[in-house]
Amino acid sequence: MAICPGSIQGFVPPYLLERITRAGATEQAQHAARALVLDLEHRSRRAATTAPQVRGALPEGDAAATPHRTITDCHGSTALPGDVVRREGGSLTGDPTADEAYDGLGATWSLYFEVFGRDSLDGHGLPLDASVHYGEQYDNAFWDGTRMVFGDGDGVTFTRFTAAVDVVGHELTHGVTQLTAGLVYREQSGALNESVSDVFGSLVKQRALGQDAASADWLIGAGLFTDQVKGVALRSMKAPGTAYDDPTLGKDPQPATMSGYVTTTSDNGGVHINSGIPNHAFYLAAIAIGGNAWEGAGQVWYDVLTGGTLAPDVDFAGFAAATIAAAGARFGEGSSQQAAVREAWAQVEVGVAASEGAGSPASPPAAEIVRVERSGGFTGRQVARDVNLTELGDEDARSWQRLLSSGRLQRIEAARPQPDRFVYRVCCPPHDVDVTAAEHELPDDVRELLERTLRDRS
Repeated sequence: MAICPGSIQGFVPPYLLERITRAGATEQAQHAARALVLDLEHRSRRAATTAPQVRGALPEGDAAATPHRTITDCHGSTALPGDVVRREGGSLTGDPTADEAYDGLGATWSLYFEVFGRDSLDGHGLPLDASVHYGEQYDNAFWDGTRMVFGDGDGVTFTRFTAAVDVVGHELTHGVTQLTAGLVYREQSGALNESVSDVFGSLVKQRALGQDAASADWLIGAGLFTDQVKGVALRSMKAPGTAYDDPTLGKDPQPATMSGYVTTTSDNGGVHINSGIPNHAFYLAAIAIGGNAWEGAGQVWYDVLTGGTLAPDVDFAGFAAATIAAAGARFGEGSSQQAAVREAWAQVEVGVAASEGAGSPASPPAAEIVRVERSGGFTGRQVARDVNLTELGDEDARSWQRLLSSGRLQRIEAARPQPDRFVYRVCCPPHDVDVTAAEHELPDDVRELLERTLRDRS
């Protein structure tokens, strides 16, 4: 039986989108379901991950480097890249979404170049491309391996995804990670992949606002929720698990320490959930070091990300050890900065065995019941449905019967995980089916059947 791992990076976690499909109003649920499916489609088009590249400080001649930005407009379609509306040095378009994307790309480039001496994602001036107005009320933003893609949100749960500059920094950092450490997008290495993007996304925001570590809010995605949502952001690095508590979205599931580590098969092993642990470690280190976070803890994390020593499947303990060593190399063995990093990891209990419990997979569905789950995406939100085939229309019921008995699901071949993209799981014990597959791995007819099943509440 094939068990297919992973997905592309999307900003909204699949568990959040899945919960919207379960608890939201009909139209709201449909938008969330559509977002999950579109993310699957784009995984199939994403280019293979480039081998990690390590680059040191820029030579003196690169001092005059500038970003090379291009913004395109999809006009509500899902066809990429869309029509060019602004190029590097061009004037304001008058469209806040396009201009926010342009500015966000610039703020991210400035952090990497001016603080870390890195010219764009690859260190060699890679053009920065972004597509806006992707899809109709699309509830996500993602890095597809070559460009940023922004949805406009459904207007009920989410507003436009360009409104938060840390979203831009987060997604572009997936590109840096792809080209350097190449962290595998599942379980602890995947949670580190997500955390690194949150870290540098937060640094982009703090630097753009002129905030030091003490004055920053340490929220990720603040401003993305509409006024109808009871929450301040998608995640909190300062206090994981407190970003939202809403009747539709549920409560922020992120743990702050290893005592709350969540074991799950959804969301590539909980990459958007357990990232709260290394996120909190970075926050604690930055606060203890003081000053501008990009000059202290940020330098240490950048050294580790680009240093060429991390294994792609590194776990939390391995990453923690690397940051402690990097702090010693940069600031001196026994320095206060190194002590701050070491203590930060101790406070989040890294090195303590992960507990089981809240995040353990649910019991297998009862006989004759098919369970369909969707996870992943930037928010990490999960959506699930246990459906008796007799509840479906005749055509879909027959499609399910053929699919379950054919063995097609078990024969799906795993592809390379891609950050912040959606992942499906289908479980039906009577047919010996328990398969997890990313959207780009699914045939169109299977993906469409899963979408209809999650969306249909008739």
